[in-house]
Amino acid sequence: MTTVGEAPPSPGKGTAGEVLLIYLKLGLTCFGGPIAHIGYFREEFVVRRRWLDEQAFADLVALCQFLPGPASSQTGFAIGLMRAGYLGGLAAWTAFTLPSAIALVLFADGVGSLGGVIGTSLLHGLQLVAVAIVAQAVWGMARSLSPDRERASISAVAALIILFSPSSLAQITAILLGGLTGLLLCRGAPPVASGHVTMPVSRSAGIAALAAFAVLLVGLLLCRAVSRPGSTCSRRSIARARWCSAVAMLCCRCCAKPSWRPAGSAMMHF
Repeated sequence: MTTVGEAPPSPGKGTAGEVLLIYLKLGLTCFGGPIAHIGYFREEFVVRRRWLDEQAFADLVALCQFLPGPASSQTGFAIGLMRAGYLGGLAAWTAFTLPSAIALVLFADGVGSLGGVIGTSLLHGLQLVAVAIVAQAVWGMARSLSPDRERASISAVAALIILFSPSSLAQITAILLGGLTGLLLCRGAPPVASGHVTMPVSRSAGIAALAAFAVLLVGLLLCRAVSRPGSTCSRRSIARARWCSAVAMLCCRCCAKPSWRPAGSAMMHF
């Protein structure tokens, strides 16, 4: 939505090199996890560069939240794809993901020297910084995506449901209740002018990507079924995995969480 005196969005075509440089800067400076990354994207591509308007960005984030996987990586890839085609999407994903992947590998190499009180204090400090960054990102998006009392109330109730019951069923319940409540309360709201979210992807390419996803999903289930239940890791590898997982949730573009055994157990099963 464009206000008086505000420059309209410029969703024109760009180059893969342009996308690469912008995302490389984001990849080197973004911190705080997927929600904070989406906040950085909004500030960079909606507020500053005007590649999308607020409603188009909200629609894109909603679509990426619906898909499996980390929403921030998918949103970043989609914006690069919209701006410069397939090469733009590849440039966006590479430049945004590679810095954190390198940092994570380097951290894994040096994690053995960060044990004890120093390592615990360092990780605790990173967590505190991440909380502040995520809170700022959520507040910035809330002001634009929930501008009236009805939508703010729906957002608050959904947040309470997730906070008190972080299960998958609670998330589905929050989505369904939010949709039904929005249908009842926001039906009379004036339509919002929005730029279109168009992807330069043909139908055949979309079908091929969907088929590849289905094959990979089936392959993952098969690997899980034939994996050895007795495979274990050493104490050292467990400690390294814990550190890397914690840092990944703060800095990395993925949100994978390992499954740990109860406290005091010496081994971890996959």
